Amino acid sequence: MNISIRNNSEKPIYEQIADAIKTSIINQELQAGEILPSIRSLAKDLRISVITTKRAYEELEQQGFIETIPGKGSYVAIQNTEFIKEEHRRQIEKLLTEMVHLAKHADISQEELQTLLNLFYEEDTYE
Repeated sequence: MNISIRNNSEKPIYEQIADAIKTSIINQELQAGEILPSIRSLAKDLRISVITTKRAYEELEQQGFIETIPGKGSYVAIQNTEFIKEEHRRQIEKLLTEMVHLAKHADISQEELQTLLNLFYEEDTYE
């Protein structure tokens, strides 16, 4: 698992960790039932406090992305497809909000923005 921490980020470190793990789960880089590094091990690898790593895992557990079994470790939770889809919608809404704000600031009309969106949607070769 590759997690990079940016010290110049406005996001707290625990949130950066949680977001990186969440993204790996959503993108199916981490599979349901897969064990995560121990809190201590991850803290050591990232050279951060165990408390920070623990907080990231607690956030992920509260959001339903991981399950922790005392004495055994933390595992990727079994996700239902609707939960993953809803998380994707939430991320898209955030990006669209930023896009609309930028478009308004640049005096780009809704029609022009819609045209751009349609163009990119049709040409997407990401898959």
